[in-house]
Amino acid sequence: MDIAELSKILRENGVVGAGGAGFPTYGKLSESADTILMNCAECEPLLTLHRQLLKVHAREILKAFSLIADTLGARPVIGIKDEYRSTIEALETYKDEFSDMRIHRLPGAYPMGDEVVLIYEATGRVVPPGGLPIACGVAVFNVETLYNVYNAVYEKRPVTDKYVTITGEVKHPLTVHVPVGITVEEAVAMAGGATVDNPVYLLGGPMMGSFGSGSQPVTKTTSAVIVLPADHSLVYKKKQNPANALARAASACCQCRTCTDLCPRHGLGHPISPHLFMRAAANRDFQSVSPFLDTLFCSSCGVCEIYSCPQGLSPRSLMAEYKAGLRKAGVKPPAVQAGPVDPAREYRRTPEERLLARLGLTRYENDAKLDDTLRSADAVKLLLSQHIGAPAAAAVKPGDKVQTGDVAAYAAEGLSVCIHASISGTVTEVTDKYIVIRGKG
Repeated sequence: MDIAELSKILRENGVVGAGGAGFPTYGKLSESADTILMNCAECEPLLTLHRQLLKVHAREILKAFSLIADTLGARPVIGIKDEYRSTIEALETYKDEFSDMRIHRLPGAYPMGDEVVLIYEATGRVVPPGGLPIACGVAVFNVETLYNVYNAVYEKRPVTDKYVTITGEVKHPLTVHVPVGITVEEAVAMAGGATVDNPVYLLGGPMMGSFGSGSQPVTKTTSAVIVLPADHSLVYKKKQNPANALARAASACCQCRTCTDLCPRHGLGHPISPHLFMRAAANRDFQSVSPFLDTLFCSSCGVCEIYSCPQGLSPRSLMAEYKAGLRKAGVKPPAVQAGPVDPAREYRRTPEERLLARLGLTRYENDAKLDDTLRSADAVKLLLSQHIGAPAAAAVKPGDKVQTGDVAAYAAEGLSVCIHASISGTVTEVTDKYIVIRGKG
């Protein structure tokens, strides 16, 4: 299979990164890639679905990974944390069938699943500041994305469902298999429901996730729902007022450099120094714009804010505010080269166990076992923009009857993918933002 044929299949079947921003997977297929990486590092604490899915569907995922490697003529490397031993055993069951693959064992530190960190750990290459992995000849695919590639190519099945880890304040923490478009509350109910009044839903991981409502739909990129009590310290931290955070920085930042010394991107030579930003922002010092422009190189991993700062200040949140403002103004990252890799970086990793304790989430650490049974739904709300790039264009109208897997929206011009009906039923609403389908029952 050549790149054009595989790209067409993935675009038409709606395959995007099953986490993060949802970059269309066909857009990563490039002859410039001499190495492809499977990301099984569970970047965020409490997330379990990638190691679980890879353990249960190892052969299918390896087959998809091998197909991409053969199509690109690239070397396949599996990046997986050494602690995921049962998953590694499942992979080694097929080592004779997929003998060209190399397993690279990773330390149990955060943010090991960050593409830039993963690439350096597995290949020794540094992604240019502000650049994409392909700039250093690497393409990265996470586990669930590869499973969706397998389904699209070998099962002729588009992306209509999603695996989501439900954990935190729920009766039975679980990784569930659900139709895309069900509500967050419906997914939480599958784990026995919330165990606290007025629960807060943190979508994604505790470090880089964002708060959502129970009524919003699960999308192709929803990897987890962490249910927390409204008075949890992490909720207060993430919801603080930026003006108050800036005032606290002005009064308490002692310029100890710990935020910079432990910054994963700074350790790889990227021009991001949170302590210099905090000094400039807190003192309204605009003599040099570099500390502000350099926020564009921040990955928002949150190590500086949640783990490093002895004063409990908020460099990540403040940098995110400035970064958003710069992007809104059309400012792009300056062209810079990475500096030398810090020889001390391996001693400055963030241990997962300590991070969980700092987050106040140790009590929620559990297996959240995988239930591979696809659940049903009475209705779904399919967002037309579930991926980086142009939103898909609705291909249905109210009153249309659809079957699971039918095209509900066509890929737009440019970088885009199709959206498919995740249940069978009747289309009841179509807007420029979403499509609602109600089931036959």
